[in-house]
This record gives sequence, C-alpha cells and structure tokens, in this order.
Amino acid sequence: MKKSFSLALLALSCFIGRAQNAASSADIYLGLKKLNVLGSVLYVAAHPDDENTRLLTWLSKDRLYRTGYLSLTRGDGGQNLIGNEQGIALGMIRTQELLAARRIDGAEQFFTRAFDFGFSKNPEETFTKWDRETILADVVWTIRKFRPDVIITRFPTTGEGGHGHHTASAILANEAFKAAGDPARFPEQLKWVEVWQPKRILWNTFNFGGNNTQREDQFKVEVGGFNPVLGASYGEISADSRSQHKSQGFGVARSRGEALEYFATTGGSAPAKDLMEQVDLSWQRVPGGQAVAQMIEKVTTSFDFVQPQKSVPQLAAVYKILQQLPDSYWRRVKMEEVAKLIASCSGLFLEASTSVQNAVQGDSLRVNILVNNRNGAPLKWQRLVLDGLDTALNVTLAPNRNTAFQKSIYVGTEKAVSQPYWLREKMKEGMFTVRDQELIGQPDITPAYTARFDVEVEGLTFSYKLPVQYKYTDPVKGEVIQPVFVVPAATVFATPDLLIFPKGAEKPKEFGVQLSANRKLQATANLEVRSAANVIRKDDPSLQLDRNGSKTYYLTVGKEQINGRQSDALQSFVHLKEGGKEQEAYLAMTSINYDHIPTIRYFYQDPVQVLHIDLKTSGTRIGYIVGAGDKVPEALEQMGYEVVLMGEKELLRNNLQQFDAIIAGVRAYNTNDWLNGFHDKLMAYVQGGGNLIVQYNTSSQIGPVRAKIGPYKFDISRNRVTDENAAVTMLQPQHPVLNVPNKITADDFKGWVQERSIYHASNTDPQFEKILGMSDPGETSDNSSLVVAKYGKGYFTYTGLVFFRQLPAGVPGAYRLLANLIALNSKKAF
Repeated sequence: MKKSFSLALLALSCFIGRAQNAASSADIYLGLKKLNVLGSVLYVAAHPDDENTRLLTWLSKDRLYRTGYLSLTRGDGGQNLIGNEQGIALGMIRTQELLAARRIDGAEQFFTRAFDFGFSKNPEETFTKWDRETILADVVWTIRKFRPDVIITRFPTTGEGGHGHHTASAILANEAFKAAGDPARFPEQLKWVEVWQPKRILWNTFNFGGNNTQREDQFKVEVGGFNPVLGASYGEISADSRSQHKSQGFGVARSRGEALEYFATTGGSAPAKDLMEQVDLSWQRVPGGQAVAQMIEKVTTSFDFVQPQKSVPQLAAVYKILQQLPDSYWRRVKMEEVAKLIASCSGLFLEASTSVQNAVQGDSLRVNILVNNRNGAPLKWQRLVLDGLDTALNVTLAPNRNTAFQKSIYVGTEKAVSQPYWLREKMKEGMFTVRDQELIGQPDITPAYTARFDVEVEGLTFSYKLPVQYKYTDPVKGEVIQPVFVVPAATVFATPDLLIFPKGAEKPKEFGVQLSANRKLQATANLEVRSAANVIRKDDPSLQLDRNGSKTYYLTVGKEQINGRQSDALQSFVHLKEGGKEQEAYLAMTSINYDHIPTIRYFYQDPVQVLHIDLKTSGTRIGYIVGAGDKVPEALEQMGYEVVLMGEKELLRNNLQQFDAIIAGVRAYNTNDWLNGFHDKLMAYVQGGGNLIVQYNTSSQIGPVRAKIGPYKFDISRNRVTDENAAVTMLQPQHPVLNVPNKITADDFKGWVQERSIYHASNTDPQFEKILGMSDPGETSDNSSLVVAKYGKGYFTYTGLVFFRQLPAGVPGAYRLLANLIALNSKKAF
C-alpha cells in the first residue's frame, strides 16, 4: 500500500528571478548531514535587522540546527532609506527583507502581532502600547510550535539595548521561556501544540554603539569559520544576509577570520563547553529512532556529488522507516527534510506559473504547469491538484524532458483578495488583530493559489505544494518570478490625499476619484463620496473600460460640505451593475516594487482627508532637496506652494534666489554624498536673503566626509522625544517662528502621531536660537528640536520635528508651524 506525505515548498523555496531553487550538491550534502542533528535554536529580538546574522548562519550551516528568528515586530516604525513608504507599508518591505535574509543564512522567520510604533526609551513605555499578555502569548505560541532546545535573546532585560522594544523583547522571551512549559499558561493553544520547556535561555552579549557588555568569563563560541563545502566563511554568508536590510541602510562588508560570540545565561542551566549541553541531539530522542542514524550515515558517506540521484532509493528507505515510528515532533520535521532531499537529489523541477500577475475576481486565470525529472531518477507524476481541479496523470517522467500543459481556473467573486493576513482587520493601538491562531507567527501572506504535485518515488507518494507564480522575461533582468495576487474587478483611488481649506478661503477645491478596471468592465456606475457631514453623488450610466483601463471622476467640495468641522474624511464607493449582478468597488490597491524583494500589494480604503484650519502662508515657490523619501512635498502643494523637486543636477543649474525657501528632505545629507559639494552655494543663498530648512539627519551614515550643513557649527545627536503628547515649552515666545504668519500655541502640538522629534541638534554655536523645549516623562528638557540662526540677510533652520509623519497624518499644528518656518525670510517676519 502506498503512503503519502504532503510537503509545502512555499516562500522559502521560491525567489525573485527563479521558479524553484535548484539545490546544489553542496546543499544536498549538508542537508544529509543535518538529518542526523535533532536540535533547534530560536533567536529573539524586536525588529528586522536586530538579529545576529553571523550567529544564525553558524547555527544553521555549521552546527546544522533547525534555526529560527522571532522578530516581535515587522519594523513598521523605522525610517526608510529607499523610498517614502512609512508605517505598515514599510513593515511589509522589512518583512520581505527579512525573508530574503533568511534565504541566505538558512534560518526560518517568525513574527508576533506587535506593531512597531516607533522608538520608545524603556519597556514601561513599550507596554503602554503593546498588550503585554497578548504578545507574550505569541512568543509562547512560537516556542511551543518551534520547540527550541535553546533560546537566545539579542538584548538583555536590564536596558543596555537602549530601545524600549529591545528590552521588552528580552523580558517577554524570558517570561515565555517559563510559560511555554506551563500547561496553565495559555491553555487555549494546546488544541494545536503541546507545552515545551527549552533547556536554557541565553543573552547574546554585544559590543556595539559604544556599549561593551561582553566579558571574558562569559560562555563564548567561535563562529567565523570557513565552510569548504559552501566555499565561504560564515562572516561572508552572513554579510550577504545582513545586506538585505536595504531600507535601513545596513549593507555590510563580508568578513573573514575568527569571530567570537559571547553569552550570559538568564534561565535554565548554564553551558560550560557547548550551547547544547545536556540536550540529546541524536535519534535517541525519538522513540524507536536509533536505527535511523545508521541509515542516514550510510546515505551521507556514499553520496555522489556528480550523480546525487543515486541517493534517492536510500532516502526512500529512510523515509519508510520514519513512517513506522510513533508520531513525534522530530519525526515530522525529519520526514519533511527527507522529502525535500528526495526532490533535490532527483533534480525534480516543478512549476505552476501564469503570464499575468493579477487573478481578477469574476475572471479566469490560465496556469502553466511544467514538470522535469532532470536527473533521471525513477519518478511517476500521479496527480495535479489546483484550486479544486483534480487531474489524474500517472505519467512516468522521462529523464530531463519537460512535461507541460495548461489549466484555466475561474476566480470567483467570493475568492478573498490577497490581503496580508495581519491587515484584514482593523488594528488596535500597538498591535495587529489576527484571530486565526494558526496564522500567528506566519511570516508572509498565504499564496493566492497553490498547486499540489503528487509524485511517486520508490513506491511512496509525496505531495509537493508550490505557489502559482507570475513569470515573465525582462530584457534587462531576464526571467523574473513574482507572486500572483487575487484582486477585485475594480479598485478606487482618490487624489490628492489631503485637501486644506484655510479659514477665510471660500473657493471650493477639486479632487479626483479614479476607477481602475482589473478586467473588462461594461456596467453602470454610481459613485458616492461620503463624509460625516455630507454625501456627494455622481452617476455614470454607460461605463466601459478595458482591462487596466481607468476613468477619473472629478468632484468639488467646499467648506460648507464639511459643515464647519476641523477635519473630515471623504470616502469613495462605486456601485457597479454588470450583467444583472451588483458589486461595490471601494478598495484602493498599493503596489510596492523594489528589485531586492518580491512585489508587495495590499488593499485599503482610500479617503481624502479634509482640513478646515486657520492657516496663513507667505511665499509661493519652494525648492525641495529630495532625501531618503517622504511625502512633505505633496503636503506643501496642498498648502498652496509651488514645489520644485531638486537633485544634484537641479541644484547645479538653478538660480536659488528664485525660491522663497529651500527645504532639505529627511536624511538628505545621509543619502546624498554630493550635497556636501553645494554647501557654499546654499550658504550664499541664505546669506543673500534665502531661507534654508533642513529636516532631520542622523549623525551616522552621513557620507565619507562629515556633512557641512549649516553656516555655523552644530552636531547631530541621538536625542529624541518619543512621547507624541509631551508638553512643549515656547522658549522664544516672541520669535517670528512662533508668531508669523500663524500664532503658535500649545494647541498646535495636540494630535501629533508616534513621536515629537528625533535626532536633535547638539553643541550648537551661540548664533543658533533654540525655539522649543520638550522632553519625555522623567527627563530634563531638550531644547534643540528646532534651532534657527540668522545668517547675512537670511535664515538657516535645523529641526528634528517629525514633519514627515505629521503632515501626511493631517496634524493642523504641524502645517501652521511649517508655514511659519517658510515665512522666516518674508518682510512680515521682521
């Protein structure tokens, strides 16, 4: 009787540019050796880029442990060096960067439901935003599922890690170390998992950021070795992994030579000579598994690097022995590893691809199926299962010959759109809402469609599952593989994101609602734009759009339609009636595209935010030096300014005196080395009566030569005010910044989001005036979040105030204060 086994080759087996990773003989050989290692390690920290990639690489590729990284957050609150995505969009980028890193260093990736809300200075502040018990439950869930023998934290519980999230991650990991083995803790999880008690938990001490927590009396291991099978040192491999964190600017050089990692024990028994002391790494930990080790050793020693298919019968024999053992965690893990190795040794190539990226509700999707038995092992393709289609084949696969055909599937309107599971429901403060217990910890979205290939090998049936992927040929990149997404028939996009009605302005404003067709549409359309105060309607009785076509409806809104409210949101809904069937289009779709990660798509309701505020402006034309990416220019345009985006060429060619103000985008001096070369020209602009405003930069990553930013000396600190509600003191109440053309009061600092300011000025020249004082609870006031200096006839400003967060969020006071900074060189300011 044939027995079957289902194996999912999903996210970690697929990568941009390739349909299915072909394992090299070196990878197979290490995989064979790993079969005889029954041990696992879980690394725990707070964010993407917190993980020690060199240690992860050594654990997974030298010691051959099952290795995982649990990042409590997806990094949503960080800064972005490669684009203007912030918040959840940035979190999705950093998620994919982590997965790219894991494909290189060999570890697995997990997350909790915690949201990265930005920098916090201590764990107490962190736990005001994170529901401590819920996130602890997620850590316990991961431990119980992954069953690590050893847990390692990146940070200590005592605060040396700096960031409050860092310390909180260590606190939760140490609490979970005990709770995971207690059946009274989170008993609802025991429907799916069993309690598990790791042997020990260690803190991976560090020496970085001017903080050395390593001591020679700590347990240490050497992790910088060279792996001759892979042809690289662990420092080289891990550098490639670390360098995937491109949005954070964490590319590093490859390293070689000795590298020591130090550890302090925070729970369980302390190791003296080995991380896994008192842990049985052999098959003796599996009931009846003693004979398996010898069989695996024979496969490994007889492995033929040139003809790996010779190992298939031996691996099938190992698999049959495993089937006879009682069910256990390590039995399941090793059965999956053996199944993967059988596919790798046989050179089995499986592919399910499409020529379009979007599977549109109400349309069909043609899937191309391809199978190739590249190494010629005796294989029979029994069956293909795809979205309810069950096709019996029973085809003997000839050596290195393609077996291919197509299948068309209907994408029903009930098929859920490809929304990341953690965004399906409205999130709470500091935490995503995920109700399906089995999804918690899953790193990526579930593929839109999965193809199951049933293949017979040596009398056994293996079910290999792969995602259906979009494949095309780019004339520069060559073959490119991307995810497939289920999308609605039509999406709705509103522009601009924000409309500002200054008090006293009577003129209505126009906005557009774009309806984009993801398939051919022939329907009647009824557009409704709803606000708290009103409904705007527009009918289109004969809508006709081809696939990828779009139509924009233009509407006007006046201040009377928001009924005197200071803020409102205009939400668009389009009712479509097509062929007697009705549906509603109300979701917008965002696509994020970078070469180093797969395409990301997510859906959201796209309101136009309306502000009716007391806002006066001075000046008309602004030059904006593009930095790391932000949405400040769009906000400036809504304030009524003409904005000219400037890079190196524009700064070189333009007469700067035409601008009423020049504003440097966030981290402009970090990302643009060439900006140093324009220091004299910018200072001449200020001296002649110009107004230069520099938003925050960091003191690190500021180019090979320290940037010259202002007319007088100042440094950039790491000081910040993370409490978005921190009290603000007007240090210079008569200064034009606080009076012209808008009178700035404490009310202008209400409703700020995430934080007040970051990377303040320090060691400032006496010529700088300090305008605002603020501090986090329990700290002394920091007076350098906004510093202004007169230089010649003009003004220079450096500010850490996070306008780049407040303006897109529609914070009225941020608009008023920025308008005053822009007005500094106006006659009214004097």
